[in-house]
Amino acid sequence: MNKLRLDIERYYLMRGSVASLSSIQLVARCLNPRLMPNVLLRAAEFFYNRHLGLLAKICAALNVLFFGIEVSPLVEIAGGLSLPHTVGTVIGAASIGVNCTILQGVTLGSLEQNTDFDKSSRPVIGNDVYIGAGAKVIGFVVIGDHAKIGANAVVLCDVPEYAVAVGVPAKIKLRPATDLKVG
Repeated sequence: MNKLRLDIERYYLMRGSVASLSSIQLVARCLNPRLMPNVLLRAAEFFYNRHLGLLAKICAALNVLFFGIEVSPLVEIAGGLSLPHTVGTVIGAASIGVNCTILQGVTLGSLEQNTDFDKSSRPVIGNDVYIGAGAKVIGFVVIGDHAKIGANAVVLCDVPEYAVAVGVPAKIKLRPATDLKVG
């Protein structure tokens, strides 16, 4: 529930605080179509962690059916996830850090068919990462904190923190120090 609260807080950050919301108000906010995919993926994660695999699969299937996003309940996703547009997105990473933004058509996954979800062949996404529409991050690569992946980039190698990856295959561009936030 804490991760979902962080997702909601991040979404509503520009619209005021949710810290004082009651549980009923929090549930009502979850009915927003921009947050329902998060609710379903958090429910799938909840059920999977309690060895209720069938319920986890149902939640994951509902996400595919209604929102066009496939998210494995095995992915470790920290709070603050933002999925502004979900259609065509596949999330099969090993882990995703806090406050990440993933746009539509993104694929995070293994280089090969990997039915046993071996995390050693899947991407690791850091904190505060932005992944643009249509980007593909494939294989065991590490995306550093505060990195940005450009639209339609195909990332096959590590991206250092604060860097930008663009192109096919992606080339790494280091952001100038003036673009970086201090603290």
